[in-house]
Amino acid sequence: MTEINSVEIIGLIAATCTTAAFLPQVYQTWKTKNVSGLSLPMLTIFFTGVTLWLIYGTYINSLSIILANAITIVSVFLLIIFKLRYRNR
Repeated sequence: MTEINSVEIIGLIAATCTTAAFLPQVYQTWKTKNVSGLSLPMLTIFFTGVTLWLIYGTYINSLSIILANAITIVSVFLLIIFKLRYRNR
């Protein structure tokens, strides 16, 4: 990993904001089991993009990109599981 500098701190703050903004959707979907507003194609494309960002972050040794996308991959994966499991409710 690279040393944390002021630019990486900005990235970590941005990563915290964007990742944290996604978590309430995961919680609400888990709690209500209402997936009608979730698009499976969008979630699949988003999952692919986030996975590629994680790979990119690993190649450039960016802690902020790695952390944000690792957490987001788990969140999106959960939403995909919820979408598939609760789609007929």
